Amino acid sequence: MSQPLSLRLPEATLDRLGARARSRSVAPRTLAQRYVEEGLRTDEHPLIRFADGPAGRRARLVGTGLDAWEAIEVVRDNDGDERAAADYLVIPLGLVQAAVAYYGAYQAEIDESIELNDRERAAAHAAWLAGHAALKR
Repeated sequence: MSQPLSLRLPEATLDRLGARARSRSVAPRTLAQRYVEEGLRTDEHPLIRFADGPAGRRARLVGTGLDAWEAIEVVRDNDGDERAAADYLVIPLGLVQAAVAYYGAYQAEIDESIELNDRERAAAHAAWLAGHAALKR
């Protein structure tokens, strides 16, 4: 359940927030709520940043093109061996550990991203198989 919070922001900050909200077609209040939540998560997990993408907003590992869920999938594929995952991804072990820590805090979010990717992968594979079947007719 959400609760109201009243705060004062400089006019220039409100102007920038309003402009950004308009460019994203969201209410300034909604964007401010997202910024507060993501700011708190970034403070708690300093090697995680947030980015927009085709599947929406997602947690990414700093300095890489990897989403946190992608690192978690590689850790799982390596039976939980973080060092092996880091070697496979060619990133520092600390980034894999950061993804694991973020997963510990936001497991449902990461699991949802993994499930979405699995569904999209299955759909793409089915389309590829259908294309090959059509070529053989």
